[in-house]
Amino acid sequence: MQVNGKNYHTIWVHPDNSKIIKVIDQRKLPFEFQIVDLKSSSDTFKAIQNMTVRGAPLIGVTGAYGIYLGLVNSDENTWRKNLTQNAEYLKSARPTAVNLALLIDEMLTKLVNCISLEQACNISLHEATRMKEREIKWSEAIGEYGCELIEAISKNKNGAPVNILTHCNAGWLACIDWGTATAPVYKAFHKGIPVHVWVDETRPRNQGARLTAWELAQEGVPHTIIPDNAGGHLMQHGLVDLCIVGSDRTTSTGDVANKIGTYLKALAAFDNRVPFYAALPSSSIDFTMKDGVNEIPIEQRDSEEVSHMEGELAGGQIAKMRIINPLSPVANYGFDVTPARFVTALITERGICKANPADIQKLFPER
Repeated sequence: MQVNGKNYHTIWVHPDNSKIIKVIDQRKLPFEFQIVDLKSSSDTFKAIQNMTVRGAPLIGVTGAYGIYLGLVNSDENTWRKNLTQNAEYLKSARPTAVNLALLIDEMLTKLVNCISLEQACNISLHEATRMKEREIKWSEAIGEYGCELIEAISKNKNGAPVNILTHCNAGWLACIDWGTATAPVYKAFHKGIPVHVWVDETRPRNQGARLTAWELAQEGVPHTIIPDNAGGHLMQHGLVDLCIVGSDRTTSTGDVANKIGTYLKALAAFDNRVPFYAALPSSSIDFTMKDGVNEIPIEQRDSEEVSHMEGELAGGQIAKMRIINPLSPVANYGFDVTPARFVTALITERGICKANPADIQKLFPER
């Protein structure tokens, strides 16, 4: 997608040194556009944990490249032992997004029969890049299927924009290109369908206000940033035609884990008869889980994300400041789970299905 008129992916191999993986530092946006080099599995772990990279599909692909970097920095005598240890190490960086564990495990199955470190390095680089390209194809397919929903609504609006509400950032920054929740928006926009996006700020890290709004602006998509608590009001007054969110982990029964606050939007949508869709690739579906509320691990993050905010001061200086009483304790749950009964449907790379076991199985019978 576009950054100042130039096409970028969120992760790529250094063109002159294949032992370096380059990523966009999402912590700096929208104030600064910076690119970071990952040279080791430790660099990869830190980038995932501190949210230099974030978003379930991107986390998974970054983890796959982390396996490759771990091998590059091994020797012929230790690489097998290091591979197993590095896989568990990288999986622990963030627990909620299932893509990380799934892609690392997929990588391990490709490496199990390697007979040398050189072969393992070559195969792991090839496989990580293949996974990256696969995520791009899946995101674009999600966009095509989701665009049909937007186009159908547009036909009944007599030229008025279709108003889409989203939460957090499930855009191209969270993936590799296109995004999940935003992919249908971009496809519709490029087809000339009038659209407008209500962008939840998404406290406490403000991924909506800082990331989704930034990438929509780069593409020229009309949008408006709103406080997290405004969504229900907009729905009550007919100002939201549909909600599209992403997913960090979806169960085989259709329960959707996403950024904290998603569940409340789903409840408001249900009460106001607004369609509520989760857009996700199959790499975000955990086919081993059935009960999202009780089984999906919910990450609890640093209290400073709530107690402090970062912004640009007059003069362009980027600063972090405390916004709460320093004596008050903080709870910072990173995700919540929306039960399947509140999800209108899932938008996947293979099509749209109801959020129930039978319909999910029809799309993915091999799983």
